[in-house]
Amino acid sequence: MTNAALGRVAAIIPAAGSGTRLGAQIPKAFVDLNGLSLLSRSALAMSALADVVVVSVSEEFLDEARRHLSEIDTELHIVIGGADRQSSVANGLAVVPKDVDVVVVHDAARPLVPASVTRSVISAVRSGAQAVIPVLPVADTLKRVDLRGSVTETVDRTTLRRVQTPQGFTRVILDQAYADPTHSATDDAGLVEAMGVTIETVAGDELALKITTEHDLTIARLLERNA
Repeated sequence: MTNAALGRVAAIIPAAGSGTRLGAQIPKAFVDLNGLSLLSRSALAMSALADVVVVSVSEEFLDEARRHLSEIDTELHIVIGGADRQSSVANGLAVVPKDVDVVVVHDAARPLVPASVTRSVISAVRSGAQAVIPVLPVADTLKRVDLRGSVTETVDRTTLRRVQTPQGFTRVILDQAYADPTHSATDDAGLVEAMGVTIETVAGDELALKITTEHDLTIARLLERNA
């Protein structure tokens, strides 16, 4: 593989979701985690390694986002997000500067991601990978069930992995993945995978947990206090 990803690095953070499962009265990205919002922490984590940070939020929260991101001292772009995560990433990708060769996409709901994970993702793309995701092994026993909820088989978990963010890509590959808005996937790697591109993996970290429920937020607050 050749290393063509020599330009700058951009991080896209889609943060336009409502986060209804968290039960907050505000979008999840603006929920407080020990003095800083999830969005602030995620953007600060990305700005430590990316040259450009692009955040997509709902239109009514543009001013709020600017306030939460006032401490970001790298190149920052705040754009209006879309109706779903995929369109929010697409809106962010549209403003990424042309001299960017590496793009990482990170969930605002993973505010405690260690720098080592982001660095590994970027390094793998720099080294020639077209798409890279951080992963963790599956610890629980997995069962496949039918429509009635009855177990039909035990799934071999040895080849299964839990996927985290940031996910990293060459700019060219991510642009191609988002060229057709009719294609959909649950994450950016899914869009790239559908193109037949090999997705490489690096080690994730339990600190990069995704905050979806109040229980997740409680755990994150404890982890941050003990970090």
